[in-house]
Amino acid sequence: MAEENSIKLFGFEIKRAGADKNKKLKSVVPPQSEDGAGYVTSSASYYGQYVDIDGNNAKDNYSLIMKYRGVATHPEVDAAIEDIINESIVIDDEADVVSIAVDDIDAADNIKKQIKEEFKGIVSMLNFNELGHDIFKRWYTDGRVFHHLVVPDGNEKGGIQEIRFIDSLKMRKVKEIKKEKDPVTKADVVKEIKEYYIYQEKPGVSAQNNAVKFHVDSISYVTSGLLDETRKRVVSHLHKAIKPINQLRMMEDSLVIYRLARAPERRIFYIDVGNLPKGKAEEYMKNIMTKFKNKLVYDANTGELKDDRKHMSMLEDFWLPRREGGRGTEVSALPGGENLGQIDDIVYFQKRVYRALNVPINRLEQEAQFSLGRSTEISRDEVKFQKFIDRLRTRFSSLFLDILKKQLILKKIITEADWDQWKETIKIEYARDNYFSELKESELFKERIQTLDMVSQYVGEYFTKDWVMKNILKLKEEDIKDLDQEVDDENQDEVDKAEAKPADTPKKIPSPQEAPPKEPEPKDDA
Repeated sequence: MAEENSIKLFGFEIKRAGADKNKKLKSVVPPQSEDGAGYVTSSASYYGQYVDIDGNNAKDNYSLIMKYRGVATHPEVDAAIEDIINESIVIDDEADVVSIAVDDIDAADNIKKQIKEEFKGIVSMLNFNELGHDIFKRWYTDGRVFHHLVVPDGNEKGGIQEIRFIDSLKMRKVKEIKKEKDPVTKADVVKEIKEYYIYQEKPGVSAQNNAVKFHVDSISYVTSGLLDETRKRVVSHLHKAIKPINQLRMMEDSLVIYRLARAPERRIFYIDVGNLPKGKAEEYMKNIMTKFKNKLVYDANTGELKDDRKHMSMLEDFWLPRREGGRGTEVSALPGGENLGQIDDIVYFQKRVYRALNVPINRLEQEAQFSLGRSTEISRDEVKFQKFIDRLRTRFSSLFLDILKKQLILKKIITEADWDQWKETIKIEYARDNYFSELKESELFKERIQTLDMVSQYVGEYFTKDWVMKNILKLKEEDIKDLDQEVDDENQDEVDKAEAKPADTPKKIPSPQEAPPKEPEPKDDA
């Protein structure tokens, strides 16, 4: 009983019907998941002791996230990220940044209306119209994003009242596995899997009492969907850009050092030491060097030059002694380096960074302008980039769907069974860049009309009307039926108007004032 009292988790819990249906399923292998949760095995000891709270998984996640954030500060990476976010989250005065489509679900109109209203409430609690750019950037950079769904104690039916952002460094998901011996095979069989979240206010501090366990229902957790080679850790979309960006940094630093070392002319000092003995000659040389030489050191962290006489420098002059009988003290100069303007290697690594981030390389050129020409002029890289953006949007939509599901179930609007039935038909729609979309749709429709004009003479002989509408105009079955009905209605209206026009025209009866004058009667001559 003490164990049951100790497993109370922070946050609310959604009561699920039929939660024990999978307890009869036995396996020695835990179910595969792609959320990056760390598996721990609980012992028969007191439950309040956290298992593997400071394990390798947590430390690796902490170091990875910090590395991602460091990479995101590089100018080239930051510019690429901004291009991705600006394409994903479009601010449009004529449309909402994000909306929901529920027309395809099999539900009553009042249920659809309530779903739309609750979705607007979630967007408002997230303040997504204003902070959508920042939320998307956190998710893209860290590879995950956490939100705490705040529900008043004892009033779960009131639903979620506030959504609070949680730093990814402070939260991680854990799946606790309880095993038991199978009496037949003597193997350790998975008996139960408990999921929860561990929150640490001070991440990286090894302290058991520093952690708080949250129920899975009270946390919204969305990942990038990418895993490392071990399939155990969630990685960011910036993961594959770490190596090229480090190489780019080293190339840039070495380039600066080379420029500073080879660009200036260095001097050669021939110091006449006369017939001084070796010790006296060396002392004399050191005095002259200290008096005249400069010690410029390049700081790779700040990019500055400092006069530091305690360290060796790349800009060192040469000091050479000359014995009596030589040409005396002399100063000559060495020419600076040549071909200092070649930066092909830097450009190469910049392109590698953009390729790693799936951003078209032409966006690297700041002077390049996007022209609204024909759709055939749009590069293949731009088309691939748009598909990549669509995949990001689809994955990020899990944030809204997860919160919406919990909100609807808490308020008793729908059941969990209803959600499982409708979740595939509920769509999250984002505002799009109308310039590119309209251009593409216009050009595609133009090409289809031209193709239709070429095959129209063969309709009825080699092709049917239905085949042409499906394969050339790319219309769906429902659209074909609606268009046929609308065309028939319009034709019927035209026929009705043509038939009704003569009958409806009243025959005009002339008034007495408009009566034709009577012809005069012939006079009788008799």
